[in-house]
Amino acid sequence: MILPFNAKLSSKDIPTEDGGVRGGGCSGSLIDPSWVITAGHCFHDLAGNRVGGQPPYHMSVTVGKNKDSDTGGQTAQVVTVRQSPVNDLAVVKLSTPITGITPLSLDGKPKVGQELAFAGWGSLSPTVVTQSDHLKRGNFRVTKINAYTLEAQPVVPRTVENSPCKDDSGSPFYVSGDNVHGQLVAIENYGPDCPQPGTEVLARVDVVLDWIAEQIGHR
Repeated sequence: MILPFNAKLSSKDIPTEDGGVRGGGCSGSLIDPSWVITAGHCFHDLAGNRVGGQPPYHMSVTVGKNKDSDTGGQTAQVVTVRQSPVNDLAVVKLSTPITGITPLSLDGKPKVGQELAFAGWGSLSPTVVTQSDHLKRGNFRVTKINAYTLEAQPVVPRTVENSPCKDDSGSPFYVSGDNVHGQLVAIENYGPDCPQPGTEVLARVDVVLDWIAEQIGHR
């Protein structure tokens, strides 16, 4: 299968201010058998503040599928959240290691003009927000590099299928020569209401490499 490293993060019990719960989710990618990277704001308190440690709601992570209906795939629960100190990025530990899938490498450094692939499980509608039942894919070009983020524009006109929408937070922006292995360069933070024109703002991965290595025990 293609893009086996992609991760779909889903929750059914995110607390709401009125005392109820709601569903929601994010996208991400495997960076170690026991760790997935996603957006930091995917884990938050009632006020919307990013939180670390044991997540405040259940979040399941499915890796190794392109469609919900695909056979196979592996699902685990998020047991620990580690929030980046400098940008909207988090690494999350899984309850069970993912086997047989090569994680994305983290040695990709962004360059202006570089083309990055996007893959995510977000909504297919700007108004009816529910995660897609299949992986969305697109291509973007880096237009600006900031201290801890980068900005990117789509290579072709946007549709809900080829660009981030609601619940695409944390989606990988990566480089791959074979659609199986790859280098992670950045992750989705926010952008325009899909599928409107505009710039995606992404959290850079290269600026937190040492921090990630400390969190997942690679130092």
